[in-house]
Amino acid sequence: MRILDGGLVTTVQDTGRYGHYHIGMPPSGAMDQFAHKVGNWLVGNDESDATLEMTYMGAEIEFEEDIVFAVTGADMDPSLEDEPIPTWTAVQAEAGDTLSFGFATEGARAYLAVAGGIDIEPVMGSRATYTLIGIGGHEGRSLEEGDKLPIGESSADTDELLGASIDEADRPDYSQSEINVVMGLCDYRLTDEGRQRFLDADWNVSDEADRVGYRFEGPDITDMFEEREQPFGAGTDVTNVVDLGYPVGSIQMAGQPIILMRDAVTGGGYVTVGTVVSPERDALAQCRTHSTVDFTAVDVEEALEIRQERDAHLESIQESL
Repeated sequence: MRILDGGLVTTVQDTGRYGHYHIGMPPSGAMDQFAHKVGNWLVGNDESDATLEMTYMGAEIEFEEDIVFAVTGADMDPSLEDEPIPTWTAVQAEAGDTLSFGFATEGARAYLAVAGGIDIEPVMGSRATYTLIGIGGHEGRSLEEGDKLPIGESSADTDELLGASIDEADRPDYSQSEINVVMGLCDYRLTDEGRQRFLDADWNVSDEADRVGYRFEGPDITDMFEEREQPFGAGTDVTNVVDLGYPVGSIQMAGQPIILMRDAVTGGGYVTVGTVVSPERDALAQCRTHSTVDFTAVDVEEALEIRQERDAHLESIQESL
């Protein structure tokens, strides 16, 4: 398929680049894993096959061969040959057809899955684009006009795929504003009042929200840290600790909260007061700039239950397809 317009930010992504965190390599991969996986299943792919992730405004694409595709995630009013098409549904395109998108009206990221997957060469076991150092995907960067992407051979019966869809009840609600977090690794640095202020506040997604991290704006809680003499190895700022590893989804307090996303650095010396429960990073990735988020503390057992429920939901969708 040929890129006529790359949209705002469009990259090739898959489920991620795992096994290299210890050398500072984040997983990258689709920000909304739910939408990515379901899109692949709709077109008969393995969930790990590569898709296109489009942020806020989609690309314009010409298919150079007959293909079955599906668009999932944020609603960007997709149209094929200027005719509106349904999302979360397998659709047929013919050679020469053009697929186009508008601005997202709900959510922030849409995914385009094609039968056979985007067949580019993996880097370190993944086709995910990591633009900060320019690896993976198509030349390690966002897509531009004139780029061509090869499509793999599909083993699925495309005639059987057409029209496959998931129920409305199974589609995510991108208006979700409550995000569950497990407090820690370093929330001991906050006073009890500071911890409560963090959880009670309404946090607004700032303009600085991307695949590296989501920065939030809200009340200043830097005066709510426990007093101490900074230990050897920590910076002088109250928000500094001795360097540690950052889980994906961890919440730094560098003045205001920053949630580290799939392209983030893997360690450093800012205090991390909580970590977003893994399935809810999908919902966070669909939060739009200037939307409001509330954090709710859950314990590890509750977090595991949330993950198990999401896994069961995905399994039921996969079986239905």
